[in-house]
Amino acid sequence: MSTYLIVVLAYFGLITLISVLTKKVASRSAADYLVAGRNLGVIACAVVVASEWLGGMSTIGVSEKAFTSGTLQPILYNISTAIGMIIIGYTVARHYRQNNVHTVSEMLKNLFGQRAKTVSAIAFLFAYIVLAFVQLQTASSVISAMFDLPWVYSVIISSVVITIYTYIGGMHALAITGIIHVVVMFIGIGYATFSGITDIGGFAELKSTLMNPDVMGGNTSPENLYNPFSGGLGYAWSLILGGVLGGMAGQASIQPIFAARTADIAKKAAIFSSLIIAPFGIMVAILGLVAKTGNYFDVTTAASPLWNADLGIINPKMVLPTLMVTPEFIHPIMGGVALAGILAAILSTVGPVNFAVVTIATKDIYHGIINKTAVDQKIISTARKLVILVNLITIPLAIFSSGAILSMAYISYGIRAIGAIVIVLGIYKRGWISTDGVRFAFIGGTVAVIINIIAKLAGWWKVEDTYVAIAAAIICILIGNMYANKRKRDIRARGISLPKSKQ
Repeated sequence: MSTYLIVVLAYFGLITLISVLTKKVASRSAADYLVAGRNLGVIACAVVVASEWLGGMSTIGVSEKAFTSGTLQPILYNISTAIGMIIIGYTVARHYRQNNVHTVSEMLKNLFGQRAKTVSAIAFLFAYIVLAFVQLQTASSVISAMFDLPWVYSVIISSVVITIYTYIGGMHALAITGIIHVVVMFIGIGYATFSGITDIGGFAELKSTLMNPDVMGGNTSPENLYNPFSGGLGYAWSLILGGVLGGMAGQASIQPIFAARTADIAKKAAIFSSLIIAPFGIMVAILGLVAKTGNYFDVTTAASPLWNADLGIINPKMVLPTLMVTPEFIHPIMGGVALAGILAAILSTVGPVNFAVVTIATKDIYHGIINKTAVDQKIISTARKLVILVNLITIPLAIFSSGAILSMAYISYGIRAIGAIVIVLGIYKRGWISTDGVRFAFIGGTVAVIINIIAKLAGWWKVEDTYVAIAAAIICILIGNMYANKRKRDIRARGISLPKSKQ
């Protein structure tokens, strides 16, 4: 057994053991299981928020794009997310915590009533089930490539690891493991980044190498390779918009905010999480550039460890893991720690996404609709059963779905964008949106995103799903408001008095 595998297995064995220790405290009440007893401090809350964001895209994805582009432009993904969390901290974080909610749909109920909660809960549940199996696929693809395991085994292993510590400790386990994940990620990736830059001779030497045609051939980097805005302000704005809207109504990313000890802590934690999210993206992007130099392994021919024999091309997704298992670059023990950090980053996103499905299904569907009088222990029992059920659903979806079906994952981002618009209007401009506007926005916006996805697959047009979701949501809110006003006029015409809240 390799040193890398031993270190990784030891790490996840430790994570599982720690999660067992959280079982007793997590079983005291539904709030303890679902939102960690609303007792997270600033550091813990911020780290758990960050751990959810630092997933496959923030690690494998950013290093891959840095490697292929030869620039630091991909760090905009993490920077945009960080900016989004700062804005969330100054806007909705305090309101979420003051309302003592478990889900985004509960917040919508407080703002707009039960009908808004029901339709949004169904939309969010669908969105996160889709996102859950896509995230599971991301984790499994890395594990499969890292350890040369069959795809099916990788999916099952990833799911089992997540199921164990989520089932046992709920949000308490996610909070503690999230903190450990972030520490390991920064130790492993931080050490690798420092070693790589030091070994190459600094940033100036790295730039010189990447721009040298004698070294890089026809694949040199541009002069402004360290400028993250080299893709243009329009591209940067689209990412920032996605970072803000993606987190504002994203159950997985803001559930730790629900668990903050106070509203002030919720605000500070959201802002502080940005100081964790942005630097990590910068480090993995730098490692992508370090790998691109070819100093540590072949990156261009069929002899490269990145070569995909089935496709006959270099697979840039494996740049970061491959660098960590190259003894010429990093000692095997520290490489194992860095590998554990990469897997921790990916699993620290998969776990909260799965638990978001569990929380929505438990509080919004089971406790909110099916069994409104359920006691805490029954809610906890149901939540634990749902942890298993969610994983049983996502395993076959992750194994068998591919191609066009995966494009449906964008529905998740569209629904979250709709939720963000509705939440902000409900908090700050309640008179601008009716309950019918909320319902129409979720239904019409989701349908619009689905149509847009089909249109892009068919080649009819290419419009970003986030923009479609925003435009459709605004139009549907206006239509819903007109419908609500017409109903009010009809009711008044019949001589029926409306309650003050609906006038």
